[in-house]
Amino acid sequence: MELLAEDSADFGEVPADVANPGRSRVAGLTLDAGALIAYERGEERVREILAVAYARGLVPTIPAIALAEVWRGDAKDARVPRLLKACSIEALDERLARAAGRLRRATPGASTIDACIAVGVSQRVDATATSDPDDLRKLLGPGFTILTV
Repeated sequence: MELLAEDSADFGEVPADVANPGRSRVAGLTLDAGALIAYERGEERVREILAVAYARGLVPTIPAIALAEVWRGDAKDARVPRLLKACSIEALDERLARAAGRLRRATPGASTIDACIAVGVSQRVDATATSDPDDLRKLLGPGFTILTV
C-alpha cells in the first residue's frame, strides 16, 4: 500500500520546510535512531506515525545500524523489543555500506549512520521518521517525505 506525500497530514503536522512538493509516492516508513528513542520515551508523535502506518498495512523498517545506535541491553530498552517484533530490520550489507560511503563522502558533514539510513530509504522510497530532519534532508534531497518526531 502506498502513501502519498500530500497525505502526510495523516502522520500529523509536517513542517513546511520538510514537506514534499507535489505528489511523491511513499512505499513505506523507516524509523531512524531518533524515532526509536522517541518511541522508547513514549512520545505521542512517533506513536501517531506508527499507528497510521500500521493502519495502512505497512511494516516499518528499522535499519540495524539505527538499532545499534540506541540499544543498551538494559531495562531502559523495554519498549524497543516490542516494536522490533512489528517491524522489519534492514541489515547493513556490503552493497549498502559502499553506497552509504559514497553518499557520505559526497555530502559534507554527513554521518555514516545517517548515510546508511538514507541509502535504504532512497532504495525503498520510504517516508522517514526522525528527530534530525535537516541532516537527512541534506542526504535525501527534496523528493522524500521526512516526518519529524
